[in-house]
Amino acid sequence: MTGRIHHRPMTPGGGFFAEIAGGTDPALLREAGDLAATVLVRGARESDDPALAERIVHLAESEGLETLAEVWSGAPADTLAGSLWRLFLLRQWVYADPERVAVEFEAGQRRADVARVVAGVADPPVPDELRGMVDDVLRGIARGDFAITLFRAAAFARIVAAGRATIGESSHEEITRMLGLSEQLEAAGHGEIDHPLA
Repeated sequence: MTGRIHHRPMTPGGGFFAEIAGGTDPALLREAGDLAATVLVRGARESDDPALAERIVHLAESEGLETLAEVWSGAPADTLAGSLWRLFLLRQWVYADPERVAVEFEAGQRRADVARVVAGVADPPVPDELRGMVDDVLRGIARGDFAITLFRAAAFARIVAAGRATIGESSHEEITRMLGLSEQLEAAGHGEIDHPLA
């Protein structure tokens, strides 16, 4: 009996979503988005390519956040596609306004001590460290346990929500939205443990 031939999993690169975005049947787009999410999360663990984690971290930059939104934003939070969308959205937000994120995180970390430890951010947080933390969380898609990746992101969002409430400069909607993101990511993490997300 001959040995199985292992192939490196397909990974998104430039133009990966080009064929499925724009004017396509929504059901086909959803199916393609689910497949891409599965390849990213499940296929990445089987790859021996050390650069894969970095390509995943920068996927929104190489493909464009608008493309990822079209493919994944409508997916339920308790799916691979929906979880990935929320993770990339969180990263985009941290990169867009790291100074504000640092202030909100610092204000919230004392109100959410356990979450601070799970998130893994230095004290006091500075913008560069927050960027590094969110990138490290996304590297977990390829290198670690996906549930832990979701729990770390959830903890981070929970701390920021607490910080927004403490500072009092954010609207109730902004605080609620961040808390909701945290709860969705945490629930997806538990779902991943109970039965791997699809």
